Amino acid sequence: MERWGKRDDMIVHEADPYNAEPPRGALAGAMLTPVDSFYSRNHGPVPQLDPRTWRLQVGGLVERELQLSLADLRTGFPERTLTATLQCAGNRRAGLIAVRDIPGEDPWGPGAISTAEWTGARLADVLRGAGIPGGAAHVAFEAPDVSPAADPPQAYGGSIPLDAALTGDVLLAWAMNGQPLPRLHGGPVRVVVPGFIGARSVKWVQRVTVAARPSANYFQATAYRLLPPDAGPGRAAPGDGLSLGPTPVNAAILHPDDGAVLGPGPAEITGYAHAGGGRGIARVDVSADGGRTWCQARLGEEAGPWAWRLWRCVIDLPSGPAEITARAWDTAAEVQPASAAERWNPKGYVNNSWPRVRVQVR
Repeated sequence: MERWGKRDDMIVHEADPYNAEPPRGALAGAMLTPVDSFYSRNHGPVPQLDPRTWRLQVGGLVERELQLSLADLRTGFPERTLTATLQCAGNRRAGLIAVRDIPGEDPWGPGAISTAEWTGARLADVLRGAGIPGGAAHVAFEAPDVSPAADPPQAYGGSIPLDAALTGDVLLAWAMNGQPLPRLHGGPVRVVVPGFIGARSVKWVQRVTVAARPSANYFQATAYRLLPPDAGPGRAAPGDGLSLGPTPVNAAILHPDDGAVLGPGPAEITGYAHAGGGRGIARVDVSADGGRTWCQARLGEEAGPWAWRLWRCVIDLPSGPAEITARAWDTAAEVQPASAAERWNPKGYVNNSWPRVRVQVR
């Protein structure tokens, strides 16, 4: 095990702050991702908070400001457990970098996504306990990890629309896969916002603020925004581009690995598919000839509206080079775009183009 209790074969993009993803094969075959394989995305040093002294401040446009301890959260509000997939906005960025370089951004592969069983209090219950008057439209979160990547350096934060916060599926989570939330993943308490980019699931949350407008934090107003292809990311101003929220339909191939050598004949192809916004996965198609012909994959178990679907398909491979690709359809009939070039943007966000794996069959 390496420093943070992670697998020895984690693909570490940065050591400090720690940013790492598992090899694609580590995500195959299990609905829940073990904690030692769960991807980690951080923007500053990982804080060390004492669960006994941790407090959550709830304020802004509320009728009653609250200060809650971990014990207050656990005993004062109904407990909720749900299975949810978290996906970094930069997941599969390497596919965009292959189209055109994206300087200064980590080349995440398909492993910046993981699924866990989260337990905590509903954010909606906490907000109703504080009272929400008219004029409120957004809920902002703030953590203590100060990021030097922000301009100016500031504590990490972000916000979601109030209607999303009140669904009952956004959690103030203190447990992950049935165990106390690890420090690396936001312990003692983090926000879990299912169906949104992982950046909105703020770790080590200490402040919840109800407001009329979205958060002005750098990571809401400037960083996690989809810029047009000709924009200069270093010159982006607050509010430029499109704010990233619910994740689009996406899929990746977990087996075989890119560059693998396979024997001719039947080959098992496996992967994951996920869609945000409460949309489910309706179908996954797999091709062994670069998308000229397709077969339909078999979907794995469904663990709720916020969890990925694992899939598998057996394809007969003739000798020679083969390009295996896949495309997922969600329950709104949205499908992944074919080309990464269609999704290229200066920060390398939300690459949901068809995944492609090239193998040799001999």
